[in-house]
Amino acid sequence: MATGIPECSPAILLAAGLSVLAIFCYLAVVRGGRKRYPPAVGTVFHQVYHLRRLHDYHTGLFRAHKTFRLLSPGRRQIYTSDPAVVEHILRTNFTSYGKGDFNYENMSDLLGDGIFAVDGDKWKQQRKIASYDFSTRALRDFRGGVFNKNAAKLARIVSNKAATKQPMDFQGLLMKATMDSIFTIAFGLDLNTLDGSADEGSRFAAAFDDASEFTLVRYVNVFWKVARFLNVGVEATLRDRIKVVDEFVYKRIRGRADEMSDDKARDAHRKQDLLSRFILATTSDSGKVDYKYLRDIIMNIVIAGKDTTAGGLSWFLYMVCKYPEVQEKVSKEVREATANAGEAASSVDEFSRSLTDEALNRMHYLHAALTETLRLYPSVPLVSRSTSTL
Repeated sequence: MATGIPECSPAILLAAGLSVLAIFCYLAVVRGGRKRYPPAVGTVFHQVYHLRRLHDYHTGLFRAHKTFRLLSPGRRQIYTSDPAVVEHILRTNFTSYGKGDFNYENMSDLLGDGIFAVDGDKWKQQRKIASYDFSTRALRDFRGGVFNKNAAKLARIVSNKAATKQPMDFQGLLMKATMDSIFTIAFGLDLNTLDGSADEGSRFAAAFDDASEFTLVRYVNVFWKVARFLNVGVEATLRDRIKVVDEFVYKRIRGRADEMSDDKARDAHRKQDLLSRFILATTSDSGKVDYKYLRDIIMNIVIAGKDTTAGGLSWFLYMVCKYPEVQEKVSKEVREATANAGEAASSVDEFSRSLTDEALNRMHYLHAALTETLRLYPSVPLVSRSTSTL
């Protein structure tokens, strides 16, 4: 799959960084005294070398070591796939392992003070509001309708292309479908990127994808701050893409805030999209709306719901194509659960409407197949946490 990451010379990067890395690593060993650390299996520059196959590179390292280090200038980076350690970090001792300054610096240009970049009170406030809203019946019904509508639209596009034997970028279509869905749930507006009817929405979606990709590159590029200061390379492109994203998002937030400025309109939006709910929850007693904070909150929700869903579905469809016997069992269960067995003539829209919560709750084999897919190909394969105790 083609990406917007410029080609880099691994030899130049290694030559430029190894001498600096050697000094820092020597100092770290001296300061560390007799502390015992997991084995060092490479450097952060190896990640740049393996950038096009980064997850495969990490998987190979994990096959050899449950826990290991990648040497980095000025930082100790420890990677682990040990279930006991992961449970200790993400559950048992959760409060001791936050995002920290490292993650905030990497992500804040795009995600700001959203839930994926912050710790403390802001994290607690956003999690409290989101966890409550996502559990309400009104929002479940709203998002269910949104996903069903876009799933039906996607099915029609795929069916038409298959009937006319046209090639298609199926993962790209999934990305558009999930972007349209999560954006509608977040903003109450349809981008219409799936059918290509909205040029402005498509430009936003493309800029958002690029900005997300370039933000992740910072985790393997130790020189990104220099590039940002000089405004060159990927960092210059990232700045341009974030500008496009911000212009589009702020326009929608201000428009919605203006719509909700009177009590009648506020009540009309009370049980719909997440933006309206967060406006109600975060607007001060004086009526002041923090547009920047709302932007950060909503953009984090969009990034959480888009690539993860599309990635998980892509791998699931790959696996059921690889194992046709599983595909047949899933298909049979879905037909039975929706009471559509033998109704081959049922339209896509009719079938979509039959996917109620009750029907989905009867699809146990489908749930197991999706869960196994996520175990083998997790949508979030790496989670970064920081601590001062190492």
